[in-house]
Amino acid sequence: MDLDLIIDSGIDVSESTYMFPINRAVELVSSNVSELKNKRLLVNVMITSDAGIQRLNLKWRGKDRPTNILSFPMVKKDELFSLVEKGPSVMLGDLVFGHETLCSEAKLKNISLADHISHLTTHGLLHLAGYDHEINDEEADKMEELEIRLLAMMGIADPYIAIDARE
Repeated sequence: MDLDLIIDSGIDVSESTYMFPINRAVELVSSNVSELKNKRLLVNVMITSDAGIQRLNLKWRGKDRPTNILSFPMVKKDELFSLVEKGPSVMLGDLVFGHETLCSEAKLKNISLADHISHLTTHGLLHLAGYDHEINDEEADKMEELEIRLLAMMGIADPYIAIDARE
């Protein structure tokens, strides 16, 4: 899987801050999730401000607030399995990160920014592969279990333990 990274001009961050944790997640997820094993897949990744992601969140999800990541799939899950190995790149979809939200969440959770970026990249890639935690509890559990297993392979702790403890 290839990716293109775009950082909005108003974001004061180096490309390397995002490239290592994104690449770490992309390599692991694309080699362990059958839907994403085709090397022809391409993902666009954009780093934007909270104001930018809030506009997208309102337009596409009807939620007028910033968020940490949005995913915009361009290939249906069943189509991923029918892609042949050879041929031109196929746009899997777009991932958009809300930089300020991402940074404040990492600080609040007392985790490294790199681990948080890898976590959310993993989460976003699973959405691009057709997994969805908002359909029902069964689908949510399936996605969460896979996500936790993939994160553990990167040495990242289960991010949902603290959430579950608060509920």
